[in-house]
Amino acid sequence: MTRDLPVLVVDGTWFDDLDGFAREVSRLLTGYTWRGNLDALNDVLRGGYGTPDGGWVLRWVASDRSRATLGHAAAARRLERLLLSVHASNRAAVEARLAAARRGEGPTLFDEIVAVVREHGPGGREAADGVVLELA
Repeated sequence: MTRDLPVLVVDGTWFDDLDGFAREVSRLLTGYTWRGNLDALNDVLRGGYGTPDGGWVLRWVASDRSRATLGHAAAARRLERLLLSVHASNRAAVEARLAAARRGEGPTLFDEIVAVVREHGPGGREAADGVVLELA
């Protein structure tokens, strides 16, 4: 039951971009700083990077505000940064995602973050990690 799990709270009023979200998440971690890479967020959610053992709740308050601030423009900024270091074999795919984000299409940055977190909770491929996302 989620009521027995530790609750870590991310407050959407405290950030306006991915870097701010990363700072907010890092504030919750013990002995680790997450720098905003979504692949690394997967690792954090698997455990061993300062999150509670045995499952936990990630309660994202003011998530509607985050949904707006981490929209398509934020997704485009992230993809622009990713293009600087992406492997040549992935470049075309990232460019296509960037073009879609610039048109206001495809997943927003908020959508991508939520999808990563949900993979580690009920119904996700890595549900054994026991991370429950609550959008409030």
